Amino acid sequence: MSRRIKAAILALFFGGLGFHKFYIGRTFQGVCYLLFCWTGIPQVIGVIEGLSYLLKTDEQFEEYEKSQHLL
Repeated sequence: MSRRIKAAILALFFGGLGFHKFYIGRTFQGVCYLLFCWTGIPQVIGVIEGLSYLLKTDEQFEEYEKSQHLL
């Protein structure tokens, strides 16, 4: 199973807790998801991100994963 698929599964099922962000190495974003998990907003964003991960190719996902985004 590729990293992209694993990240998508984490985002779809545990996106509200930011597990997918920790998995791809974006710790700050993962902490933000944890801090705001009680609002339900991270869950919605997590589902959207999970679907976007599934629509990307492995090469596109690797490029996204390696890019340095602050947020």
